[in-house]
Amino acid sequence: FINDRLVDCTSLKRATEFVYSAILPQASKPFIYMSINLPPEHVDVNIHPTKKEVSLLNQERIIEKIKDAIEEKLMNCNNTRIFQTQALNSSALTQANTRKDKGTEVSTPTGEKSQKIPVSQMVRTDPRDPSGRLHTYWQGQTSNLEKKSGLVAVRRNIVRSRRNPKDAGDLSSRHELVTEIDYNLHPGLFDIVKNCTYVGVADEVFALIQHNTLLYLVNVVNVSKELMYQQALCRFGNFNAIQLSEPAPLLELLTMALKDDESMSDVNEKEKLEIAEVNTEILKENAEMINEYFSIHIDQGGNLTRLPVVLDQYTPDMDRLPEFMLTLGNDIAWDVEKECFRTAAAAIGNFYALHPPILPNPSGKGIRLYKKNKDSMESAGQADNDLTSTDEDDIDQELLAEAEAAWAQREWTIQHVLFPSMRLFLKPPKSMATDGTFVQIASLDKLYKIFERC
Repeated sequence: FINDRLVDCTSLKRATEFVYSAILPQASKPFIYMSINLPPEHVDVNIHPTKKEVSLLNQERIIEKIKDAIEEKLMNCNNTRIFQTQALNSSALTQANTRKDKGTEVSTPTGEKSQKIPVSQMVRTDPRDPSGRLHTYWQGQTSNLEKKSGLVAVRRNIVRSRRNPKDAGDLSSRHELVTEIDYNLHPGLFDIVKNCTYVGVADEVFALIQHNTLLYLVNVVNVSKELMYQQALCRFGNFNAIQLSEPAPLLELLTMALKDDESMSDVNEKEKLEIAEVNTEILKENAEMINEYFSIHIDQGGNLTRLPVVLDQYTPDMDRLPEFMLTLGNDIAWDVEKECFRTAAAAIGNFYALHPPILPNPSGKGIRLYKKNKDSMESAGQADNDLTSTDEDDIDQELLAEAEAAWAQREWTIQHVLFPSMRLFLKPPKSMATDGTFVQIASLDKLYKIFERC
């Protein structure tokens, strides 16, 4: 460019090519961007009818100076070099290593090349790396819970137990139950749990995980229930405690549970009260034992004051507390030590499991359940596409906000508490391989075969 105009100057072009000819391989052409500013009167544009080619005043001297400057730059280019680098990216490596022969060579630390791995068998995620999780692709969905890793811990007051853990841990019944967990371990599921990558929540019950090139649906309720059961036995007699802000009367909790129990709908209120009183007495009689072994503290007045910390940074859903106390009073085999510990740990596991919140999920069409005018729900049900026309003034905003917070809290807990704890502590039993807790839904190898046929 001369004076910001694209032109040809044959003499300058030849001089530049001559300088590069000593550096570039034979038959290679150089590329250079050059912008020259000269007084207009020093540029002769009347060389060609199209005025594309020009000639310069004092052309030989100007070209000589430009040639010397280019030559000096090229001679000094090897003194220092600047490289632009970027962080190692697994997806970028995958693209760079993909070949048309559907294979890639993997180098070992010693420099030797191992066998080619077909792209259909290449693992593209790392359990230690959050890339690949669904929430990273959701714009504007970042919750405040992400920024507050200690949110759950703030909501409770941890009270350290002062019991001697050896006394409880030496019980043969408890030892037998722990041995049963090890005996029933499923090696395949254990490897999946240890080395899986969390992908995201699929629905109210299931979450997605990836292990190697396989994608699984995992029943969050089942795995969390089993994890809490195992932790209740492992922390047996050595729990920290959650101090309730106010003592909860057992009689009231049990009465509430009996009212909500559909199987007790035919029982009158007087009989329900009698059942609640009997269970209250049973729990008070065994209060010392359940406090010693499971840190469930019941005072002399029949009030619940403390609950165990089964999993760090996790507080159970207190809406299920009445049901939990009814299970403790009604379903525990108090007379047989081993069965007593098993049923108590199972009750704790069910209470602490990550059940869906009591309030319905407000996402999608579920928002219609939060209308103030319940009669309008029937008409809304007649038109499935009526969701967009839902008037904000017709929604119970306070209840909706409570539901959204509960579901967001559960999703955060699944990702940041449950799955990290699963990798550390869970020993999945053999039954989980057949009861639908883990369901394989996709295989990368089979997907490649399908696409190849297409």
